[in-house]
Amino acid sequence: MTSADGGAIHDVGVGLISVGWMGKLHTRAYQALPTVYTELGLRPRLVHAVDTAPDRAAYARDVLGYARASTDYRAVLADSDVDVVSICAPTGLHREIGVAAAEAGKPFWIEKPVGRDAKEAADVAAAARSAGIVTSVGYNYRHAPAVERVRELVINGDLGRITNVRAVFFNGYASEPKGALSWRFIRDLAGFGALGDLLSHVIDLVQYLLGPISEVTALTSTVYTERPILPMGSGTHFAVIEDGEMAPVENDDYAAALVRFAPESRAAGAVGTLEASRVIVGPQCGIGFEIYGTEGSATWNFERMNELRVCLGRGGPHFGYTTVLGNSHLGDYAHFQPGPGTSMGHDDLKVIEAKKFLVAVTGGERRNSTVDDAHHVAEVIAAAAASTERGTWQQVPVVPGATFGGDPVAPATASG
Repeated sequence: MTSADGGAIHDVGVGLISVGWMGKLHTRAYQALPTVYTELGLRPRLVHAVDTAPDRAAYARDVLGYARASTDYRAVLADSDVDVVSICAPTGLHREIGVAAAEAGKPFWIEKPVGRDAKEAADVAAAARSAGIVTSVGYNYRHAPAVERVRELVINGDLGRITNVRAVFFNGYASEPKGALSWRFIRDLAGFGALGDLLSHVIDLVQYLLGPISEVTALTSTVYTERPILPMGSGTHFAVIEDGEMAPVENDDYAAALVRFAPESRAAGAVGTLEASRVIVGPQCGIGFEIYGTEGSATWNFERMNELRVCLGRGGPHFGYTTVLGNSHLGDYAHFQPGPGTSMGHDDLKVIEAKKFLVAVTGGERRNSTVDDAHHVAEVIAAAAASTERGTWQQVPVVPGATFGGDPVAPATASG
């Protein structure tokens, strides 16, 4: 069978594990692929969905359109019609399910963080490597067209020698003290708090742009030490509970780190500050960065996702920042909008992520994030956590399989 432009059609059977917010988002991303990327001939087919809550499993079948629904994830992995699996379960289950998916020979797209700690992430990465399967990880912010353009500027040397970076993820999802004690606040289910949940996105973003972090020192704090209990599967971490039974918050609300970039990175010799908070009042989904070089700089924030501010050069009548609106020269923008200045949204980034995953699965270029990338992020987080206990700088172990998007990470040549 061929696509509209004469290419081969790739029919891909999809399995889904966990039908929460992210599971629904993965599903919509798969459904959008044939219309957004018609030329690729990718045709995801919704085969089998699993959730431990029977009503969610039924929703996946009756509303989302999966052919089959079950309550045990092993049923998806055993289904011969399933070619790829989306793993959207809580973090505490990622190691178990990720290793099982690899052992079943199923390429998988897993949400971050891949494990509660670096050991669990390493186990998943090792299992995937042993099985020789393609993996992808839900670091969706790296796919924003403006981010892709900044990456090009760094690689091409347009910003000169990178000197320093500031990056944050300030998110108010837990700023309400009566916000529910979901699994994200329980160490056995989530691992770290803002450090693992939010700073992991920041770490991936700056490593995608600049290359690997080699050294870190950090601190964390917990602002709200108790929250009202939320029964598992009955809501999200956005839920607010009045007069509920209180229980301890077991991980951090805020994390900050100073970092140094590895000599083999595109930012060799550069330093940076990274911050994340889930209880901040004001920012709602404020992940962003400022990258500074000897020849220019670039800034971006997800809350203004379709705008990029760039300064190139150190003088002249128009010296300073230029605001660039989304346009066809930025990443995959043209696949979503016909002309400049028309906004894309969060869910579009998941479509790009699904595209990169399935292109790699079907033998195309490897521009997807991988569990090796996620393992390196986990090692940075582990080093940060160790620093909070010891009060010293910590070295980040090298993860040889991490490619941060498939391009070499040698420093860009530039005058400076």
